[in-house]
Amino acid sequence: MQSQDVAKRPPASPTDPVVDVEQAEAALVEHYPRLVRLAYLVLPPSLGRNRRVLTAHALTQRALPRGRASASAIPAQNGGHPDRANARAGDGRDVDPGYAFVRLQVVRTALEAGLPLSFRALPKRSQLPPLLPQVRGLRLFPRSGGADELALDQRLSALSGPARAAYVLRGLERLPDGDVRRVLAAAGVDTVDAALREADGTPAQYDLLDSPEFDPCSLHARPTDLMRRRQHGRAALAAAAAVVVCGALLALPGGGWGPDGAAAPAYAQNPASEAALNPGKLTRIAPTAWQSSAREDFSVWPARGDLTGDTALLRRALAVWARPGESVQVSATPGTPSGGPAGPPQLLYAGTVDNARVVILYDGLRIARYAEPKDGTKGAALDFARVDGATGAEADAVVLDRADGNVRYLTAPWVKKVTERDLQKPNAGELPMTLTDGITSPMASPATATGACTSWNVLQLTDDTGTRLVSDLGELVPAHLTAGRPGSVREVSGSAARHAWAPYACSLGAMRSLGVRSVNSWQYAEQPLPDASGAAEWVCTRAETWRGGGERVLAQFRTPGGTYGAVAAKAQDVAACGARDPHVLAGVLWKSAAGGWYLLAAAGKGTEAVTATGGVNGSAQGALLAVKTRQGVQAELKGTLADGGTITGLR
Repeated sequence: MQSQDVAKRPPASPTDPVVDVEQAEAALVEHYPRLVRLAYLVLPPSLGRNRRVLTAHALTQRALPRGRASASAIPAQNGGHPDRANARAGDGRDVDPGYAFVRLQVVRTALEAGLPLSFRALPKRSQLPPLLPQVRGLRLFPRSGGADELALDQRLSALSGPARAAYVLRGLERLPDGDVRRVLAAAGVDTVDAALREADGTPAQYDLLDSPEFDPCSLHARPTDLMRRRQHGRAALAAAAAVVVCGALLALPGGGWGPDGAAAPAYAQNPASEAALNPGKLTRIAPTAWQSSAREDFSVWPARGDLTGDTALLRRALAVWARPGESVQVSATPGTPSGGPAGPPQLLYAGTVDNARVVILYDGLRIARYAEPKDGTKGAALDFARVDGATGAEADAVVLDRADGNVRYLTAPWVKKVTERDLQKPNAGELPMTLTDGITSPMASPATATGACTSWNVLQLTDDTGTRLVSDLGELVPAHLTAGRPGSVREVSGSAARHAWAPYACSLGAMRSLGVRSVNSWQYAEQPLPDASGAAEWVCTRAETWRGGGERVLAQFRTPGGTYGAVAAKAQDVAACGARDPHVLAGVLWKSAAGGWYLLAAAGKGTEAVTATGGVNGSAQGALLAVKTRQGVQAELKGTLADGGTITGLR
């Protein structure tokens, strides 16, 4: 555990406002979720998610003064971030000394909780497991976020306590550096300047601090050892054994849990389960098996990497997969089960990547990626992605590593060449990448980019059958990009297809972390503009998911010469614009150069009439509709198909 410089609280000034218990309690109750989130973020991640959640609640609930208390004159406003200076205006915190007092108590005790225990002094109350609240028989942890949240949590865990508090006060509380200094000093931090400098080294991804990943008030619950609870007759023996085991674990040096690494204790002796966790029974495919196989999927990938013979590493990876301990960061794409394998999985990779040891396994349904630091098992991570039915381009690549905004892939054995392309710039050409034993050189990931979308890097893979494009959307398996009418899509391999995708590349940002399998872009209509200034494009972008639900559809509109398409309508869990139902209808309010407003609507082929009702009324034969209207109106769209059916506009 990193040392932290937290000193005694400085003496109060006679001019400090006085806060009574009632005022502090009102502030605590009103802003309880935010205060608990603040405590959770400042607490060291090494506590484990379950204890971190309970400790955050305990520290917040103990933040009330015993009587009337003096509060440091530290403002609670969200200044210092002009782009979001009014993000929480009116929430009552900016002028409330009660909130400032309670927040200071939370920060102080959260920093104390991260201090190492000393044999020379009695531990502080915040350094001990909380007496209240208590939950028995369950492990509690916040909902898992995406790759961005996981990366930020890992960066925060590497900071010292004061630096982590500085980052959170800047991002969550929107405090300028001057107020951050005063809060840290009032909390007893001696090295305030050093803490701010250390926090400066972490990217300012402050929006992620509001993610469900860091919300200890919205929790998942999982049982503790179910089998052990049934063994009532052996309760005394189990308790004695637990004392011995815990004493041995405390005596272990800094990062190990024995041969199973960061895995939780085993709770069942089942032969099938034990076989699935035996590294000697891992399925290993011959390096040339794919050349004679009719299959083109993960089942014919050979085992690669410089650590495929490291039995201890493989044992830890399998044990953590089956029983991830509280300190393990676990993430899974939506709809992906995270339980252990039913039988011995297939080894795809085991090796050293940058500063980590990585193991990638496949059980026929999922890809599991285990990563641990090179110098121990503390900070291990386990990621899951569903890949059932993956074939061809969908089984071309897996994310091997992410670092500093870059992504590195492990590719299929049939991939002969990889290059990088900017999907927004179809004329820019390819950027060369190296491919060594199936491992690519790093490339900038669009999934972790922040700010304005000025480029969208994709991976181009080439084999004997042609070229394909895939895009990183923040998950283990990149999404396959296609173009064309649903049911007869084609690869984005030619100049025309890349130019068609370019204006809509940034729309892929709306598909991140959804468990996306493929994304198709299809220009379903072209509409002459009412002022005769040219023809606009109507494009439908549809993301299919691995789980078969949660599909996302965007209808986009682009005027002549426009650099980007604008999202006119979107929908989720609909069949529109897909292979099952290729029909789509959408509308947009458009302003001409002369200042006139029009409702423009377009449907795909096979639509005989389009009707608008509500704020504007009009109809037209065919798939296109243009009606003069005024700014701000809303309308309901309905299309009549050639077979007599009807469709409604995407919302």
